[in-house]
Amino acid sequence: MIKANANSASSKSRTINARNDVLTGGLVVAALVLFVGTGSQVVSSVLDTVSGVGGGVDRMLSIALILNIALILFGWRRYRDLSDEISERATAEGRANTLALRDPLTGFYNRRALTEQGAELFNKTIKRQKSLAMLMLDLDHFKNVNDVHGHAIGDALLKSVAAEVAKLMPPSAVAARLGGDEFACMFAFDSGSPEVVERVAQAIVSRLSLPFDADGAHVHISVSLGISFSDSTCENIDALTRRADIAMYAAKHQGRNRYAWFDVSMERELQARNDVESGLRIGIPKGEFVPYFEQQIDLTTGRLHGFEMLARWEHPTKGLILPDQFIGVAEDTGMIADLSMSVMRQAMIEARNWDPSITISVNISPSQLKDPWLAQKLVKLLTETGFAPNRLEVEITETSLFENLALAQSIVGSLKNQGIKLALDDFGTGYSSLAHLRALPFDRIKIDKSFILSIIDNPESAAIVNAITRLGDSLGLPVTAEGIEDAAIEERLRQLGCHKGQGWLYGRPLPIPQARALLAERNLLPSARASITAPEVFAQNATQPIRRVG
Repeated sequence: MIKANANSASSKSRTINARNDVLTGGLVVAALVLFVGTGSQVVSSVLDTVSGVGGGVDRMLSIALILNIALILFGWRRYRDLSDEISERATAEGRANTLALRDPLTGFYNRRALTEQGAELFNKTIKRQKSLAMLMLDLDHFKNVNDVHGHAIGDALLKSVAAEVAKLMPPSAVAARLGGDEFACMFAFDSGSPEVVERVAQAIVSRLSLPFDADGAHVHISVSLGISFSDSTCENIDALTRRADIAMYAAKHQGRNRYAWFDVSMERELQARNDVESGLRIGIPKGEFVPYFEQQIDLTTGRLHGFEMLARWEHPTKGLILPDQFIGVAEDTGMIADLSMSVMRQAMIEARNWDPSITISVNISPSQLKDPWLAQKLVKLLTETGFAPNRLEVEITETSLFENLALAQSIVGSLKNQGIKLALDDFGTGYSSLAHLRALPFDRIKIDKSFILSIIDNPESAAIVNAITRLGDSLGLPVTAEGIEDAAIEERLRQLGCHKGQGWLYGRPLPIPQARALLAERNLLPSARASITAPEVFAQNATQPIRRVG
């Protein structure tokens, strides 16, 4: 609509100018005709006067001659102005066309131009009985460059990337910057020679993994690249672009710094992912996500001392869905916090009436740990449910601590002030395990199950578990082993001095009714006493100030 209005205004302006130019031209022609007539008479009068025959130059003829000369000069000036205006207009229109089609930073086509050029190239390629390759590029970790070095360095990097990509593309290729750090390239190739496309893709991935000098800043990035090509199932340029985009995200999910060819299975996976996302948006408010409880056992006495709370999706038509099918989507879409809080609320409402000795462990996702209000939200949840804070243990994975350790320290400090316990989960799998133990006041270490599952057959795993157990003893930190699946593993852990554990040896995670039944069998469901104790314990800790951190 804007473009149509602009074209209409431009057309109207050109029409008015054309009318004015015709009028001006008519006046100039008339002035020239009059100039010839009046000029000859004035000259004749002047000559007669000089020779003494005439009585002087007629005043009216002189005025007419002067006006004619003025009109001629006006016409000439208008002609010069019109020529300059036409030249300026042509320059402006050329600049406007360039801005409409080109990305001003890189000189590549923009998204709109890619669609137009792509449609034309798509049709030409089909007529020539060739295939059209579409390469979709997304720079990995580009946001970090902007955050660390600033947007000026980021822009310089984008220009350098575009220049390198242009060098690696075939001469006939069409390249575009789609926006931000996303690029696309198209070129025709023989359908029987896909290795041509693969060589280009590999060259781009290899080059962009090397360091760049962006206006003096030494920066490292990589690229996730998706490839699609036209065939009998690809109807148009839009389908080709969508497939390349799907393949690009597949490359990113596979670990980045790589390329991936589009496959129909990717489209099915994307549809399944979209279904999960829709289900999350509907299911979280409806309470379809519920807590399940995995037993935590004292390996020496066999006594149940707590549960780890795990999320399950009780889908109305698909039945029970395990977290590996929805947690990743919840993380990526920003719904993990709502999901986690909903499930924790249900768990706390149920567990507040259990025996006070039974603790509940909950996992905090990396994205939640970036929330400076996390501690306040957890304390608010404890207040609303009446669950005692000293019965809550928050588990934090090592990987979630890498991005912002200072913020994590603030959150952990606020939680500790309220009496909440902290556990370092998946210990031994990160690069800075000991540094994290020193930097944060953890109450427990949880050994990653990858070491536990191989403890019988792998001496190195046994040695690592032994070292972690001794480290915990020396620091006064209880150690919990995850993934105990048989009695042999349990016995080996006891020999190594590990006294707490959890795993399928003690049963699968239980829904609320079964967890309640288990506790009843073990006389761990006191009637009114626990429900009174919880708010009282919380009140003792609630005197500590809680505020936003960060």
